[in-house]
Amino acid sequence: MAKPELDTDKLDDAALAILSLTLHDGNRVWKGIDWSITDRLHAKGLIHDPIGKAKSLALTEDGLARAEAALVELFVKPRSNDLKRSEP
Repeated sequence: MAKPELDTDKLDDAALAILSLTLHDGNRVWKGIDWSITDRLHAKGLIHDPIGKAKSLALTEDGLARAEAALVELFVKPRSNDLKRSEP
């Protein structure tokens, strides 16, 4: 199966929206994800404990599955064949 084409404009907008949650000093944002987000993801069992010095996070099996599904649902460009099928 071919890898789906991602809508990078939507991805960029989503990244900017998430970065804006850490806005400070006028127009500055932190490079990482807001800690309240990682706390909620951990509470939902989607990532392993985010506390520590590591600069990366580990997804749980459920988190990986949900991340893959969300990526497709939110950011995959529809194929031209899919558009034709959904038209009345």
